[in-house]
Amino acid sequence: MSSTATEVVRLLTVNNGTLAVAESLTGGLVAAEITSVPGASKVFRGSVTAYATELKHRLLGVDATLLAQRGAVDPQVAAQMAAGVRAALGADWGIATTGVAGPDPQDGQAVGTVYVAVDGPFADGDRSASGGKVRHLRLNGDRAEIRMESVRSVLALLLAELAGEQTGNERAQDTERNGGF
Repeated sequence: MSSTATEVVRLLTVNNGTLAVAESLTGGLVAAEITSVPGASKVFRGSVTAYATELKHRLLGVDATLLAQRGAVDPQVAAQMAAGVRAALGADWGIATTGVAGPDPQDGQAVGTVYVAVDGPFADGDRSASGGKVRHLRLNGDRAEIRMESVRSVLALLLAELAGEQTGNERAQDTERNGGF
């Protein structure tokens, strides 16, 4: 269990938030990282591992034309996966991973090309044109390293959004509840 996953679960718990995960190249590793944290059951709704491209459309509502034109490794696909899993599983936040872990390129994309996305209750004007926030990654390493860095990156993206949600007052209350000063 990572400290990032622990902090994500903590902030979701403090804010009474819930999380759903859509994964492709990570094949369930993001969900495993979240559920390794004690207390995750309070905030984690579930996950969809849509490894096959057609499942991204059928289970997550990713636009079929977008998938046909651009393939599964695309920033809009990542954004739609995050929004789709959020809606499908009734969560406050949705996160997604899609990309190429190797050993071969896919859909014209090089090994190490990854998109991670978050969709949630953003403040007005804080969303991208596609509806969520997407980060494009160019990762090096072998298949396992690319997959693990994708997990770390999507959790870091979510953590940044969750940390930005808390006001100073909420942080003070949480610190006080947890024995801080």
